Amino acid sequence: MAAKPSSHETTDRVADSLHHAVDSAAEHAGPAEERVRAHAARAADKARESAEYARTRSREVASSVGHYVQENPLMALGIAFAAGTLVSSLLRRR
Repeated sequence: MAAKPSSHETTDRVADSLHHAVDSAAEHAGPAEERVRAHAARAADKARESAEYARTRSREVASSVGHYVQENPLMALGIAFAAGTLVSSLLRRR
């Protein structure tokens, strides 16, 4: 009949098994972390590019509107009045 392993031997086997599991997880986690970091860096770059594009476009639109108002002040005043009246009437209906 085989002797029952001691609790010390069992503990050592469990510890070895856990060490191997942790080592295996670490091996897989490293490349996964690198991929996540690379994707995050690309996403951050894309977000910065999009923000810069939005800033540039908003400046261009603001400049364009400013020029239009300088060239057509009465038309701009009429459009602003009409837009304000429309928004006001829409908000009152709620």
